[in-house]
Amino acid sequence: MMDQFLEQVASKRNSGIQSLSIAFAWAVMVITGLYGLLLFTQITYAFSESVTAGIVQIVATLIFIGAAVLIFLFKDRLRTEYEYTFTNGTLDFAAVYNNVKRKALGTMNLKNIKACGKVASGSFNRYINLPGLKRSNWFANREADLFYIYFEKENMKRIIIMEPNEEMERLIRGAVPQGAYQVN
Repeated sequence: MMDQFLEQVASKRNSGIQSLSIAFAWAVMVITGLYGLLLFTQITYAFSESVTAGIVQIVATLIFIGAAVLIFLFKDRLRTEYEYTFTNGTLDFAAVYNNVKRKALGTMNLKNIKACGKVASGSFNRYINLPGLKRSNWFANREADLFYIYFEKENMKRIIIMEPNEEMERLIRGAVPQGAYQVN
């Protein structure tokens, strides 16, 4: 028997808005960083006027420099892709940020799932409204033909919504238990 292996990357189809938001984040980061440094250079002058003015100057400096640092740390998440790897009935999930950083999201043996199918099907509505359900959206395009996987692990109900291509979906459907793939 041959091994079944397929790797797929779900990335944004229309990346124009994404590129614009990244450029905007860079501009805001540079402006807030420079303004924070400008405020930093004036701290001693503010303290010479009054202690209150000096404290206000320090707080404003920390806010602007902190904003620049936060934007720097999280700007890569504006360009997120999801990677699905199917290997002999096991599905691995990962998030790739800005084509640089890769974060493993989890591994799942498809024999352990309770239900799966298209998000557009009626069966999805049965599971998404369950109380105490933890939802993971691991897709890049809302308008895509989305697929869900419902399972329970350690008495916790979970649903993963993903964006597989036709070949990945075919492999998943072949690896799930009988009756787990649901249409309605």
